[in-house]
Amino acid sequence: MGDKILLSSFVAWSIAQVSKFFIWRLQKGKTNFRILVSAGGMPSSHSALVSALATSTGLWEGFSSTAFALSLILALIVMYDAAGVRRAASIQAKILNQILDELFQGQPVSEKRLWELLGHTPVEVLVGALMGVAVSFLLYWLRW
Repeated sequence: MGDKILLSSFVAWSIAQVSKFFIWRLQKGKTNFRILVSAGGMPSSHSALVSALATSTGLWEGFSSTAFALSLILALIVMYDAAGVRRAASIQAKILNQILDELFQGQPVSEKRLWELLGHTPVEVLVGALMGVAVSFLLYWLRW
């Protein structure tokens, strides 16, 4: 059963990352392969992974099991961090990049810009979590 739980978590994460790539492409009108392995953006792949982990654990091991309780606690911590601490870091990176742009107006800056896509909005976390739950139920229903 552990392999089914692990696989559903990986599938949910993969679907979220690929979705993020195509959403980025639609929004920005350009391709950025870095998105396939990056944190941040719509949907939250971290939320998809941990919600799939918790849901699959509940489905296969039981919702009253210790394993489910632990995976649920982990999921809540990860999702809180994604929408809280990492989102704050993302906002700070945007502000610092803006300060550098205004400070050096048109002059080359020797430092690399900070990556701004670090955290998630609550909606991005929710969509990722729903994606993880849906993938888990679908794979459980298919009984693979």
